[in-house]
Amino acid sequence: MDFLTQTSTLQWLLIIASSVIFFILAPYAKDVATFFKAQHRGKAPSMMMLTGSLIISWIFAKSITNAANLGLEFGLVGGVAYAGYYLSFAVAGVIIYQLRTSGGYNSIHHFLTDKFDKQAVALFSILISFRLFNEVWSNTMVIGTYFGDIGSTPYYAAILVFTVLTLAYTLKGGLSSSIFTDVIQMVLFSVLLVIILSVIFSKPEISTTSVLNSGTWSMELGLNLFFAAILQSFSYPFHDPVLTDRGFITSPKVMRKSFLWAALLGGVCIVLFSLVGVYAQQAGLQGQAAVEVAKKLGVVLLLIINFIMITSAASTLDSTFSSFSKLLTIDLNLGKTVTFGRVMMVLVAVLGTIPVFLDAEILSATTISGTMVIGLTPVFLLWKMNAPKISYFLSVICGLVFGILLVFQWYPQELIFTTGKYADLLWLNVYGIAISFLLFLIPSWIKTS
Repeated sequence: MDFLTQTSTLQWLLIIASSVIFFILAPYAKDVATFFKAQHRGKAPSMMMLTGSLIISWIFAKSITNAANLGLEFGLVGGVAYAGYYLSFAVAGVIIYQLRTSGGYNSIHHFLTDKFDKQAVALFSILISFRLFNEVWSNTMVIGTYFGDIGSTPYYAAILVFTVLTLAYTLKGGLSSSIFTDVIQMVLFSVLLVIILSVIFSKPEISTTSVLNSGTWSMELGLNLFFAAILQSFSYPFHDPVLTDRGFITSPKVMRKSFLWAALLGGVCIVLFSLVGVYAQQAGLQGQAAVEVAKKLGVVLLLIINFIMITSAASTLDSTFSSFSKLLTIDLNLGKTVTFGRVMMVLVAVLGTIPVFLDAEILSATTISGTMVIGLTPVFLLWKMNAPKISYFLSVICGLVFGILLVFQWYPQELIFTTGKYADLLWLNVYGIAISFLLFLIPSWIKTS
């Protein structure tokens, strides 16, 4: 009997018990304000609730798995590189604050409709639907790997049960359920992370010195990804409704402060979890860092890491269901009732689970979709500019083209000026963003001249 089989009963208990508790505690939403805007008795979430919700909804199972694996591959540099994506919170917080206070907009869709018309909203909605669709399978696949090998019956069973249980409590309260459970999940994540780090640093293989010396600060050994993440942070947050929906449910000042704190604290959490991978590196482990470390350090730590994955995956999954529901019901005005919103949650849960059976790659959900939306960079950074409608389409389509070039590796190697992993990701983002700005500005220059 292998290691995973011996602990499977306790792992199943963790998934079922935590989901049942969340279902019991989650508020029941009867109206649109509660279901889609997380209002409780007419009041918006507090700054602490919003900050915690932002952090845990982005510290998803896929994210901390990637952080641990990058720690294993590149050392501390890998964790810092991945934490670069958390600049997204600061960028989004500042821009959304301006959109709300200077522009008077009440959603991203409101802004795009006013500036670039309904066709722009249609294209944008396709982009964020792809994002939300990716979030379902890329997070549930991580949970499956703790129950069995990819493709095995326990692997698929865990994914299906976890998805259904998370869907159940999200159907109950919508965004109210999501934010309420996020706070609990954030507390659990923090406690479990402290326990994991305490166990790891009690081992002789790792120390503060070994952590600091675990990687090389060079382009080929992690910094390619770091700079790519920084570049993508100026567009990446705006195609993620899990993040942007939370930018419009409190006052602008509370929102901005929450987003800035989330950028700092979220980045720190990712770097700290990457130390799991650094320990794996020091201990000479190979494979999925978090899983292998759990196997090495025993049943108790396996269950703790398993539980941290469950809470982080659940926080993202419930937010994804809520955001997809709001997108179709409120933003696109396809329905007007809470019932319609609940039906849309079931729809994305079903469609988003299909790729699990098609052997999709987890990391690609972040890096590729991040490149495909770099065309949004000038749209939001230059939002005050009175640009023609064609500027939007030229820029956004440019980003999509560069995303496709990256996926199929249709580019000359002579254009890549650094070496190592993620060099192509970095340079295609550099060229893509530069050309997006040009395409966005050219119609205005022509119009002016």
